[in-house]
Amino acid sequence: MRVVGGNLGGRPLLAPRGWKVRPTSERAREAIFSALGDVAGMRVADLYCGTGAMAIEAISRGAASAVMVDRETRPALGNLRSLGIDDRVELIRSDVPEWVGGGSSGERFDLVFIDPPWRDWEALDPRLGVGMAGILRAGGRVVAESGTRFVPAFDSLEKVRERRYGRTLITFHQHPSSDES
Repeated sequence: MRVVGGNLGGRPLLAPRGWKVRPTSERAREAIFSALGDVAGMRVADLYCGTGAMAIEAISRGAASAVMVDRETRPALGNLRSLGIDDRVELIRSDVPEWVGGGSSGERFDLVFIDPPWRDWEALDPRLGVGMAGILRAGGRVVAESGTRFVPAFDSLEKVRERRYGRTLITFHQHPSSDES
């Protein structure tokens, strides 16, 4: 596994054996960032970050900073240190729904990646749907990764795109631009 594009393109990403992480494939990451376009200067959140591949890819492609949140942060920490970008990424060890619901300290993001364990999506969806708009800037986007059996929905966001990559479903959602909350 490696960083696909940007100034860190080609650098290896570690996915330690024995950890319960399922990194987004290189093919899917390339497709996601092609669909997103320019991420330069954006503030990014990577929820259920695992190895941190999505936030690292965004930083490599010019994102200004990132916050990674997961219950277990050691896989991501190893990648941040090996790539020398730990000064541009805040790593938070927390329950994601709890962090989204209030632990984010009012931070707002331009782009949020969310990829929980697929078996947990159905139970998490209502809890995350309520808080997701609260962490996005107006016009901000959420990229959600799930298995093809469950399509994530966020009541306060507009679904703008859906793509399938094998057994992976990627959905793109956007915070309404006219809502300045």
